[in-house]
Amino acid sequence: MSILNKPLQRRGFLRGALATAVIVPLGGALASCAGGGSSSPSSAATGEMSATNPFGVAKNATLDAVIFKGGYGIDYVDFAGKIFSKNYPDSKVQINPSTDIAQQLQPRFVGGNPPDLIDNSGAKSIGFSTILDQLEDLTSITEANNLEGTKISDTLYDGVLAPGTFSGKLAAINYVLTVYAIWYSKSLFDANGWKVPTTWDEAMALGAQAKAKGKYLFVWGKEAATYYQEMAIASAIKDGGDQVRLDLENLTANSWSAPALQAVFSALEKIVKAGYVKPGGSGTQFTAAQAQWSNNQDALLYPSGSWIENEMKDQTKADFKMTGAPVPVGTASPKMAQTGLHSAAGEPYIVPTKGADVAAGKELLRIMLSKDAATNFAKTKLAPTVVKGTVPADGFGSTALVSQTAMLDAAKKDIFTWNFIDLYGMNGDMLVVWNSFLDGKLDTAGLTKGLQQISDKVRNDSSVTKIEVK
Repeated sequence: MSILNKPLQRRGFLRGALATAVIVPLGGALASCAGGGSSSPSSAATGEMSATNPFGVAKNATLDAVIFKGGYGIDYVDFAGKIFSKNYPDSKVQINPSTDIAQQLQPRFVGGNPPDLIDNSGAKSIGFSTILDQLEDLTSITEANNLEGTKISDTLYDGVLAPGTFSGKLAAINYVLTVYAIWYSKSLFDANGWKVPTTWDEAMALGAQAKAKGKYLFVWGKEAATYYQEMAIASAIKDGGDQVRLDLENLTANSWSAPALQAVFSALEKIVKAGYVKPGGSGTQFTAAQAQWSNNQDALLYPSGSWIENEMKDQTKADFKMTGAPVPVGTASPKMAQTGLHSAAGEPYIVPTKGADVAAGKELLRIMLSKDAATNFAKTKLAPTVVKGTVPADGFGSTALVSQTAMLDAAKKDIFTWNFIDLYGMNGDMLVVWNSFLDGKLDTAGLTKGLQQISDKVRNDSSVTKIEVK
């Protein structure tokens, strides 16, 4: 599984592209699916539409929601369901869990009786190419006001609607944000007067300081060697601009030889050769390696997604003060600000057009995107939603969550992601190459050759439907 796929599946994410990109399959099924709005109105009785009831939910609404029960559970949707029941006391609300969305719900789509709201997430979600023309356009939700009276589209982080937009149709609203960063112990850094590196030269200097203290700059585990690939790509996109991402996404010839990528690879090679990466990672299980960082503090930095806090909560040193920072860049004048961020929206919510009560499905999602429900999610899951301004200054006691919000705010519009590794199932092969590189057995040229061969294999395979990312 890929770096994005393995951890995200564990938490119930669907792969997405948080960027201003339109995904167009070349010869794939999505090209034939229509965009636009609703195919037909809900068959359920509707109430009077108003500013506080924008979808015309009936007083006796019958809400049927099916939610993927992954790492986040379903209690956060139950929270929103209780608000729904309070606002519509004569309604009947059913919120059911599922660990296999596709198996459970595909027959209901075929039978014309899908639920009103679905969290189409997890490893076994329903492919959008098969149901796109059966889904509501959710623009009506983003154009509606939340429960606090603010237009929902004005409350969302930039770019979060892109993953659910297909051929111009907002078919899904992704609810949760994953932030990718380099993570460190603020207490350890403060105690030693260390500065988090913003450039690779600064990272090299920090490696020397770490070595003087008997520590390493980085540590890695065999199943997570491509976390360093994620860090390298993010750094190169900031240095070289969005064309770096587009070339990788579109499997362009020699895309791994882009100057910005080569500069990052060379910087990492220097760090490896200097002995600033703890050896033996290719023979260490990844959570054990992460514990060497979070519990033993053998290393100063670790690249990962924001799931790292929850994943290592039982193996993190007391008063660690886990904090994230944007990955370094190679130059003093990158094309994108160093504060730019790799972040991806997940947990895609959809409203089937043939649901028995479409208005109720939309209303529950509107409630989830309102301040109280979004704040409840952040507080109980220690992860941000796509809704801004729901994490207090103290991050509910989580320094990691505080830093996520700070990074997102600082990045502004410089937020991006990519999908090609998951899309084409490359990570297994890439792990082999990156483990060898971090072990010091491959240099920059060998790393580049290995990664390019993996991309070329997919590009030259006529049996694989290619996706053009614009």
